[in-house]
Amino acid sequence: MSGTIRPGHLVLTDGSVFEGEIIGADVPVSSGEVVFNTALSGYQEVLTDPSYAGQIVTFTYPHIGNYGVNDADAESRSMFASGVIVRDLARRASNYRSQGHLADLLAGEGRAGIAGVDTRRLTRILREQGSLNGAFGTADIDELAAAAAAEPGTGGVDLVARVTCDSPYTFGEGPRRVVAYDFGIKTTILRSLARHATVEVVPAHTTAAEVLARQPDGVFLSNGPGDPAVLDPIVEQVAGLVGQVPMFGICLGHQLLARAIGADTVKLPFGHHGGNHPVKDLTTGRIEITSQNHNFAVDADSFGGLARTVQMTHINLNDGVCEGLEVVGERCFSVQHHPEAGPGPHDSAYLFDRFAELIDTAGGQ
Repeated sequence: MSGTIRPGHLVLTDGSVFEGEIIGADVPVSSGEVVFNTALSGYQEVLTDPSYAGQIVTFTYPHIGNYGVNDADAESRSMFASGVIVRDLARRASNYRSQGHLADLLAGEGRAGIAGVDTRRLTRILREQGSLNGAFGTADIDELAAAAAAEPGTGGVDLVARVTCDSPYTFGEGPRRVVAYDFGIKTTILRSLARHATVEVVPAHTTAAEVLARQPDGVFLSNGPGDPAVLDPIVEQVAGLVGQVPMFGICLGHQLLARAIGADTVKLPFGHHGGNHPVKDLTTGRIEITSQNHNFAVDADSFGGLARTVQMTHINLNDGVCEGLEVVGERCFSVQHHPEAGPGPHDSAYLFDRFAELIDTAGGQ
């Protein structure tokens, strides 16, 4: 990484200003919705997770970059996060798997970050006020404040169109056939599915008829960024698949399934981002530590009065948010957290086995 120090600032829409040092690409202004992530490791996986499109990620763990980056740990074809904020950036990477430095990854992606920020103070602000839009860079403070004010954030914005694939492709050679919608799918999810199935990945706006024409044994609804309330065309296609084929959704896919059956979604104050969220599986009583990344959530209070019977299957023990649902009798279930855990704990990996069993019970194998 370059030894040149580039002083810069981070400005939030509440008027807060932070000093720091710009790292990565030479970008005078980077803007986005500022969120915090509590993971202790896995910074490369986080930054390459398409679910972070439109967001600037603040790592609460103070020391970032110490083990470098490598090609194998990328979760997608690009870095979709708008930027990164860290307290202490490691100046050297020390790990046998390292192929480069975090700052070099940012530069190669044309993205910037800001280091030396008081991330403890920043996280307190976000917890108290909720996620805020912000901007950082080498530009003057007034220009950064204007960029933060003009930033649309993630509410009411279709970010899936920015991250989905352009055309279908196949991943793995498992014994079942699963069609996976790419709303921002991660490589670790594909690896998890490929243990059970040949995965045919399709773009986000693929119609239900086109999916069914592939004669899949099951359909997977992936993670992704942004507000599910602006994705009505996708919701309509998901609704056309409910009851037609076994279906499993995570993260944004969970929210889209909920909206497809008539339930509502809401935006959380500062979302869930990290690898230490306790979730209870209400079907087994088991408590799992989970990996999470979402700003929106399913409103379980909206389940009453729906045309279909919906059961909440998982609950977040920190704040009571709905973490999973089952459409009873329709071979459909979903969870809000990330069972593939890239990065994070693997407590919920059994959900991919549950999906395979659902397919087999339905006669797909």
